[in-house]
Amino acid sequence: MDKELMDIEGKDLDLVEAEFINIRQSTVRAVEGGHIELQQVGALSIDGERVEVTQGAALLMRGANLSLNQSIGLLTAGNVTNLNFSFSPVSVAASEIVANKSAVGIMAANEIHSNNNAAILMLGRNINGTVTTLLDWRSSLALGAVAGGIFGLFSLFRKR
Repeated sequence: MDKELMDIEGKDLDLVEAEFINIRQSTVRAVEGGHIELQQVGALSIDGERVEVTQGAALLMRGANLSLNQSIGLLTAGNVTNLNFSFSPVSVAASEIVANKSAVGIMAANEIHSNNNAAILMLGRNINGTVTTLLDWRSSLALGAVAGGIFGLFSLFRKR
């Protein structure tokens, strides 16, 4: 196969590098390329200009345009990130994040468009849509006060 186009199905791979990559039902250690499409793929690292993952899982995803559909990405970083029915503990975007019925731990972007998501922490200049948060400002203040009190109590016992 040439370095411009790779079409792979049902393999266990180490490193895949090409301009256009389409991988289905495989596992791969690292994927690097321009346009990457993955369906039912498990990967450690994905790095590309445009990345589309459907029913896949990855430890680290990085690219200018990321799109996750029914997928898990432990750390997603890109310019524009789209999450659709997906889970990402940490999602960071330079420009915007569009999330639809997804679960996100920490979401940070200039603009966040949300549609029925669950999140722990959202950081953004403009946040639009509906989000169910684990902590609001009152409960996070109470949690911080309790944690500070417990830490202070243990520090008193430790000095004696």
